[in-house]
Amino acid sequence: MQKMSVSEARKKDTREKISLGGLIVKAGLRYEKRALLLGLLIDGSQRIKADDLERSRLIAIGTKAFVGGN
Repeated sequence: MQKMSVSEARKKDTREKISLGGLIVKAGLRYEKRALLLGLLIDGSQRIKADDLERSRLIAIGTKAFVGGN
């Protein structure tokens, strides 16, 4: 039974990583260097922790991209 839950957790983790990778593609960043992508994510993480307006602005951009299909 333990083995089954570990297997399910691994599958869930894999699906999540694939989904997150899809966001990189959707943002038009597929061919960027990994270091750049990581830098963008770290910078964004710091910005949204420090600034609620920036967080709201980025959420609006992302929501528009999902709804608009971009």
